[in-house]
Amino acid sequence: MAQSHSDTEHPPAVLILGPDRSAISGVSTHLNLLFSSSLRSRFQLHHFQVGSEGRTENALARVLRLADSPFALAATLLAGKIEVMHVNTSLNRRAYWRDFAYMLVARLCGVPVLCQVHGGNLQRFSAAAGIFAPLLRAALRLPDLVVVLSRSELESWQRLVPGQPVMHLANAIDPRPYLGLERPPLAGRPLKLLYIGRLCREKGLYEALSGLRMAQVHGVAAQLTIAGAGPDAAALRNKACQLGLERYIHFVGPVVGDAKPALLAQNDVLLLPSYSEGLPYALLECMAAGMPAIVTPVGAIPDVVIEHQHGYFVPPRDVPSIARAIASLATDPGLVARMGAASRQRVASAYSVQRLTQEFTRLYTEFASPRCSGAASRP
Repeated sequence: MAQSHSDTEHPPAVLILGPDRSAISGVSTHLNLLFSSSLRSRFQLHHFQVGSEGRTENALARVLRLADSPFALAATLLAGKIEVMHVNTSLNRRAYWRDFAYMLVARLCGVPVLCQVHGGNLQRFSAAAGIFAPLLRAALRLPDLVVVLSRSELESWQRLVPGQPVMHLANAIDPRPYLGLERPPLAGRPLKLLYIGRLCREKGLYEALSGLRMAQVHGVAAQLTIAGAGPDAAALRNKACQLGLERYIHFVGPVVGDAKPALLAQNDVLLLPSYSEGLPYALLECMAAGMPAIVTPVGAIPDVVIEHQHGYFVPPRDVPSIARAIASLATDPGLVARMGAASRQRVASAYSVQRLTQEFTRLYTEFASPRCSGAASRP
């Protein structure tokens, strides 16, 4: 049984599982946000790295690490007197079953488990299990509490895993670095589109390039900056050349730190036509910077973006819809300005880090207290 803060001389210890904090990913951004927030004044926060990001290892080293890591986790939980374990996972086969092993270790060590799901779709994940779906649903009940990013995923968990405590808690950012950004008027110049994230097919980047080309064929003046790295970087450059977009596509690599607000100030509209998402930090940051968004209605994005108020929704893989959205914004500078102002207000009022840390302070406190052993059933 975890000890309460009143029974110890030190703040409750929380172990947060996730990727390398220096990796460029949404979950790493989330971890860094927690570790730099006011939670550090209330709790002892410790990081336990999972996954391959940020590691240099061959296949044998990876197998040995995976075999050893549950034992390393158990030693960390027991030696550090950890009172809460916060797992950050995703609903894909490799990530969830890896993290299930860690959650099982924590339960065997008597440590409460808070599991935050950052991506994937529960309905598809469950359907892919086939005849093993009942086993999967039993495994999904292992955490004391599941935290999801979107209202749609909350409804899926309540429907498919009845009885499992689950709550909706959206991602958040510190909007202050972005609130004062200004950009030159759009009238008389091309629309500057921006993509920030991993360079892979699932982000809809091939459709983004084709949509830009289609808009240009119809006389629309627009260009696209692509910031990030990933397995499709070379293929996307080739695609841009094939479409004759070399002059209009700028690949700038990963952008972090102070360079990110500067990049956002140089562009007008976020273009993020992903096939699936959790709640992208790029969306919140760009909206805080006063940028409308062309996005797909997937994951938690519809919880944040209101159609025609903060931007446009386009169906996944729909090139003509992307082209039409680009054209609508490129030809109406006033609309871009109004949507940008509404986007900035939306994030500042509803997606600030203060709200997020207040919720995690409450959850960590409840889980660390023996009087609240049933707290997970009262999210």
